[in-house]
Amino acid sequence: MHNKQRMFSFPLAVLCVVLSCCAGGTTSQTEQQNPQSEQWVTYVGETGPGVGKHIVLVSGDEEYRSEEALPMLAQLLAKRMGFTCTVLFSLDPQSGEINPNEQSNIPGLQALEDADLMVISTRFRALPSEQMRYIDEYLMAGKPVIGLRTATHAFHFKDAENQYAKYDFQSDIPGWENGFGKVVLGETWVSHHGAHGSEGTRAVINEAQATHPVLNGIADIWGPTDVYTVGALPDATVLLLGQSTSGMDADAPINTEKGTMPIAWTRTYQLPGGKPGRAFTTTMGASVDFESADLRRLLINACFWATGLEDAIPQQVDVSFISTYTPTMFGFDEFKRGQFPADFRLATD
Repeated sequence: MHNKQRMFSFPLAVLCVVLSCCAGGTTSQTEQQNPQSEQWVTYVGETGPGVGKHIVLVSGDEEYRSEEALPMLAQLLAKRMGFTCTVLFSLDPQSGEINPNEQSNIPGLQALEDADLMVISTRFRALPSEQMRYIDEYLMAGKPVIGLRTATHAFHFKDAENQYAKYDFQSDIPGWENGFGKVVLGETWVSHHGAHGSEGTRAVINEAQATHPVLNGIADIWGPTDVYTVGALPDATVLLLGQSTSGMDADAPINTEKGTMPIAWTRTYQLPGGKPGRAFTTTMGASVDFESADLRRLLINACFWATGLEDAIPQQVDVSFISTYTPTMFGFDEFKRGQFPADFRLATD
């Protein structure tokens, strides 16, 4: 896909998909022969409350397999809820292969120019200015954001003179202390509260927020990723607390020696000089975590809330998978080699 123009604005979103064949539309002979030319995947929403809204999902972390989780969530949002969803990946700039270890290349961020929601699941990215500017402009406009797991430390710029060094998770720039994570989501990277690789997370509803629409249909969330340490969230609404489980399966007992930590919350963010916007964060979000139906449901509900459609959240969202989902266990360098965005196309639209 070589067109650098604004391809994602409505009503051009459908045209984009037809041209790029990312949603099971008519595929050109050239792209059938060279799927490596496709740099993202788009699923078109046709029926449902989300019709007319565009969600851009940004993957790119080395450990938790966001390149697997976000296409699955995008399919649910498009085919069950009607949102049109574009999924972006960290790509090898030479081969076009999905490579989560590539920290400086996520093509397609121009999609944010006309997006209604950004879902971000990146870790320690150092994107070039021509890509970062789209994220910066989006956030300055106060448009809604959902952050998953490592999005608390989404960016890491080692060059302090970089114009986007303020986004670094350790930023000490006034007004940007602790960067994107703290300023937008409410928290940066602190530490593992649970024992990473040996303890999981059991979600507990904050009873003070039990009627919050994002919690519609939520009853049972467990995932094998551990609880993150989260500090005070004075300007956030905490929806879920996380208990550490003494083991890596859903039946493992609670580790009562460890207290709970917030694992899902909402807040209003505002960049210095920017407009206010909605943010939802969860410190869960590995691809294997999303084997939990209620975690998938939580994210779908959050997308409704973030786009101002909270009144349309069903009491029990259908989160059955659109295509086969066999997530890879988290771990560094455990990603599937030889995959391209085109591999995540749906066979039929």
